[in-house]
Amino acid sequence: MKNLETIASILLLSVALLSCETEEKEIKPNIVVILCDDLGYGDLSSFGHSVIETPNLDKLAEEGIKCTSFYSAAPVCSPSRAGLLTGRSPNRAGIYDFIPGPKRSEDCRDIVHLQAHEKTIPAMLKTVGYSTCLSGKWHCSSYFNSEKQPTPGYFGFDHWFATHNNAAPSHENPKNFVRNGEDVGQLEGYSCQLVVDEALNWLKCKEGDNPFYLQVCFHEPHEPVASPQDLVQKYLPKAENENQAEYFANVENMDTQVGRLMEYLKENYSENTLVVFSSDNGPETLMRYSRAKHSYGSPGPLKGMKLWTNEAGFRVPGIFYWLGKETFNGTTDAVVSSLDFMPTFAEISSATLPDVELDGQSMTTLIKTGKMERFKPLIWAFYDALNERMIAMRTDDWKIMCCLKSDTSYVENFHNIYNGNEQMIKEADLADFVLYNMKEDISESIDVSEKYPEKFEELKTLLKLEYGKLLEGSFVWSREQE
Repeated sequence: MKNLETIASILLLSVALLSCETEEKEIKPNIVVILCDDLGYGDLSSFGHSVIETPNLDKLAEEGIKCTSFYSAAPVCSPSRAGLLTGRSPNRAGIYDFIPGPKRSEDCRDIVHLQAHEKTIPAMLKTVGYSTCLSGKWHCSSYFNSEKQPTPGYFGFDHWFATHNNAAPSHENPKNFVRNGEDVGQLEGYSCQLVVDEALNWLKCKEGDNPFYLQVCFHEPHEPVASPQDLVQKYLPKAENENQAEYFANVENMDTQVGRLMEYLKENYSENTLVVFSSDNGPETLMRYSRAKHSYGSPGPLKGMKLWTNEAGFRVPGIFYWLGKETFNGTTDAVVSSLDFMPTFAEISSATLPDVELDGQSMTTLIKTGKMERFKPLIWAFYDALNERMIAMRTDDWKIMCCLKSDTSYVENFHNIYNGNEQMIKEADLADFVLYNMKEDISESIDVSEKYPEKFEELKTLLKLEYGKLLEGSFVWSREQE
C-alpha cells in the first residue's frame, strides 16, 4: 500500500513539475529592437570611440552581449531595413538600394517598395499574441502613407509613428511624422526624444498583459543632423569644428534616449524582455553630398564607409541584453546578422516561421553561449557600391569579394534590377576575386588568395553557387507592377 502511495506521490509531483516547466516555456518574452541610422562601427565608446560618450549603450554592452562581428543586411538604409524585417536578403524583395520618392525613372526605381506578399517579424509575432509598435524611420516604400503601397500597419504594426526617410527639416522640431496614417504636424523636440516619447506612451497605454514587439528606429546620426546646444558646447573643445561637435552630440543625445527607454523597461518589464541594439549600415562619408557636412562617423579599424561592401559598409555595433534571463555575458566575435532576427524571435516566442526561404538563422545559441556556427554564409550583392567589388561573402573567418564583368568590361553601378537590365546582370561573370582572413586582418589590408590557394578555390566555388541562387531569387521590377 505504501508503495502505491509513494508511486502516486511521485506521479503527482512529476505532473506538477511538468506543468510548471510547460508554463515557463509558454511565457513569451517582450522584444525590443533599437536601430540607429548611419551609426558607424566605431561611434560608441564601448566600440572604441575616444571622444563620444555613450554610457547607456556601454552599460548594455557590459551587462549583456557585445557582438564585434555583427552585420546589417545591406550597406544602405532601405534594403537593410527590409532584410531585418523579413529575415531574407533584400534582393529577394527587390530592394537593392535606398528608396527615393516617387519620381518616375527608367529603371522603375520610383515604384520600389516592400511588397504586400512579404512576411515580416511583427506579422509573425502577432500570430502568437504579440502587440506591435514601430516608432521612427520606415523607408520601405517610395509612396509613403499612400494607398498606392502598403504602410507599416499592413506589415503587422498595430501602432506606427513614422517618417518616410529622414526627419525633416532636421532632427530638431521635425514636421514630417505620421501616426497611423494621420499627419502629426510640427513637433517640438529632437527626433530621438520624440521617437522614445511615442514608444513609452504606447507602452503605457497598451491594453492587456500580452507580450509586445517594439521597433525603435532612430534617425540619428543620419543627416540633416541637429543636436542640443549644451551637448554641442560640451564637445567643442574636443572636436575639429562645430559640425563635428554637433555629430558627437548627436550620438550622445541618442544614447540618452536609449537610457530613458531602458529605465522604463527595467521598472516595468524586467522579468522577460530581450533588447537588441544595432545600426542599419555604416557611417556616411563626410561631404559625399552637399548636406553631409556633419558626417563625422567613425568606421573604427574597418575599411570603407556606408555604401561600401568592405567591412565598414555593413559591419556595425551589435548589442543584446535580456532582462530577467541568464544569458552569455561578454564579448563575442561570432558572425551574426540582422537577417537572424526573424528565426531567433520565432524560436523564443514559439511562433511559426513563414514558409519562405530565409537567409538568417536563429541566434539562441549565441545568446546562451556567446558562440554560433553559421550553416549558411552571409552574402551581399550591392550593385551601387562605392568600392569596385559589388559582391561579398562572409563565412567563418573568411571574406571573399569580387567584381561583375560583362564581356570584357566591368558592370557599371546601378540602383535597381528591372526588365531593362535583367539579362545583362544575369549574364555577367564574377571576376577579380580577393580573399581576406577576418580573424587576422579586420581591416582587409592583405589579399591572402595566394597564401591559401585551396581555401580560395573552395570559397570561389561557394560564392558562385550562393550568388547564383541569390540572383535567381532576386525580384525583377517592371512597369506592369505599378
